[in-house]
Amino acid sequence: MRLARAQCWVNAFPAARLLPAVLAGCLLLAPVSGSQGDKEPFYRDCVKECVQANCTGPPLGGFLSAQPRYMTLTGWTCRDDCRYLCMWITVGLYLAEGYKVPQFHGKWPFTRFLCFEEPVSALASLLNGLACLVMLIRYRSAVPRQSPMYYTCCAFSMVSLNAWFWSMVFHTRDTYLTEKMDYFCASAVILYSIYLCCVRTLGLQRPDLSSCFGVLLILLFASHVSYLTFVNFDYGYNMAANTAIGIINLLWWLCWCYGNRRTLPYWWKCAAVVLLLHGLALLELLDFPPLLWVLDAHAIWHLSTVPVHFLFYSFLIDDSLYLLNTQKRGLKLD
Repeated sequence: MRLARAQCWVNAFPAARLLPAVLAGCLLLAPVSGSQGDKEPFYRDCVKECVQANCTGPPLGGFLSAQPRYMTLTGWTCRDDCRYLCMWITVGLYLAEGYKVPQFHGKWPFTRFLCFEEPVSALASLLNGLACLVMLIRYRSAVPRQSPMYYTCCAFSMVSLNAWFWSMVFHTRDTYLTEKMDYFCASAVILYSIYLCCVRTLGLQRPDLSSCFGVLLILLFASHVSYLTFVNFDYGYNMAANTAIGIINLLWWLCWCYGNRRTLPYWWKCAAVVLLLHGLALLELLDFPPLLWVLDAHAIWHLSTVPVHFLFYSFLIDDSLYLLNTQKRGLKLD
């Protein structure tokens, strides 16, 4: 169903003539919990009528034949198009009546570009992934495999690339599966960063200790994923858990940086990276409707992290080469 064709149906919707009055009443009666937009009776009636008129029988066949292949491949359905159209009709009514832009299903309204539900966030995730990939290639060309941290750093890059891939997929198409993969893979990156720090600070001298700690982190991650998957997908718990492990990651790396500030001239790169990443994450607190309907705080956060990859891998290269030279001289690894 093309938007223009659907718009004709909306213009013919009988309740459209009563929209201002309906909206005002809905605003007074709408529940305080959940997203304001998708709780509106008008929005729900709009979606229901659109689905009945366009998503069954011959109209559905017309929708399927006219739908672009890229929309089909990314799972966009007739019902999804109805929800998208009714969302914008509801937003238009809110603005016309002087009300603030509402959220729908836990998200701000975004202008869809091709099959991309949140185009700027999807692009930012792609750029982060590309930056990670470019720096991984540079790391592998600059650091010999004999470096004690070589394989641990490469594995961290693969975990990060996987997370950015699922972030791009999620912002392209928000579904039950893509949302879970985005959240779980983001948690995996933080946990592996903690493991990376453990190997760098303790594991070079006591590899058995870092191995046991790695198993503990895997069990923790499995428990986290199992609870959110099979018991209750609690957004508050997920945020609290990621915040807790994020603070552990921050403090552990900063303690290492402080302890090596006089012996390692590149220590500041690591400190800058962890402080930047956690500081930039505060952008998530700036909750505002998307600028030009595409750029929200989450997208700005993702865009701002792209340059950080270059500084972080510069630190990894410097540190890996330092450890290799230390090992070649027969000195004790620290």
